[in-house]
Amino acid sequence: MSISILHKALEHFHSGNELSPEIAEAVLDALISETDESLIASVLRTWDKKGIEENEIYELARILRSRMERVNSRHDTFVDIVGTGGSKSKTFNVSTAAAFVIAGTGVPVAKHGNKAATSNSGSADVLAQLGIDPAVDPEIAERSLNEIGVCFMFAPKHHRLSPTLGKVRRELGFPTIFNCVGPLCNPASAPHQLIGVWDEELVPKMASALARLGTKNAWIVNGNGLDEISLEGETIVAEITGNDVRFTKIDPTVFGLESCTAEDIRCSDALSSSAMILRVLKGDESNSAAENIVVMNAAAAISLCRPMITKVEAVEVARESIQSRSAQKKLEELAAAIPA
Repeated sequence: MSISILHKALEHFHSGNELSPEIAEAVLDALISETDESLIASVLRTWDKKGIEENEIYELARILRSRMERVNSRHDTFVDIVGTGGSKSKTFNVSTAAAFVIAGTGVPVAKHGNKAATSNSGSADVLAQLGIDPAVDPEIAERSLNEIGVCFMFAPKHHRLSPTLGKVRRELGFPTIFNCVGPLCNPASAPHQLIGVWDEELVPKMASALARLGTKNAWIVNGNGLDEISLEGETIVAEITGNDVRFTKIDPTVFGLESCTAEDIRCSDALSSSAMILRVLKGDESNSAAENIVVMNAAAAISLCRPMITKVEAVEVARESIQSRSAQKKLEELAAAIPA
């Protein structure tokens, strides 16, 4: 059955047609159950060539949200900060570092992520290098969020996809629709999100999909080709407040920071990324590009939760989290609770 469904999907995409709501669940289930790797790869390649559309992102995210293993938060206000992966410029795991900085300010973080599929280092990969077991069961992630104020929700523990699909995605080497869908399916239903995407054309599509799915206040960003807010050039921002989506462009001066090159923050693997994160959290990268990109992205997430403060003030709050060692302490608490 899955083979015939996927062959029909191939024909559908070859003709330039969108995945319709009527067949979305059947195609998703076929991708999950099928073991023919070449067929799955063909579907994902053809889908990518056709172009990923808002309705397709929305439908798959809606289905996966309805099925996911949930995490219940005792916090009314908390945030997720996550990137889709797929950026051509491979920086260290900025959102993972920012998560501890945010948590160190007293804003809880329910971070959702996975191992690398299209990047040098996924959030799960770098957390393992930092001494944290990323692949914990949902109840442990829930306890970490409620007791420590930060947790990592490993996507395979919350969403029943398949190892075969994951293997194909890694081997393809380019981001697929699942890179778009995953960040929209936070298992704790975080009311605030900062989501970075690899392609600026996807910013309005993902923003509209998230508005339809439901959020309190969120940003979808593409920073000069990065799936995060960039220190180099402009960042495109879609701000979603309820059902309302507004678009703008910002640069580091909005946060009281200077623009600079991203050359010094590139990392080749999880080991080098974890080393950079530790240097930032220990204060060894004070006022460097590495620290500045972390505090800037952390500040954006903080300001989503605390709209009464300015972006510049949020940067200072984030920097104080590092200088006081509060961010480092959050990492150490999580590592002690769920050691790798």
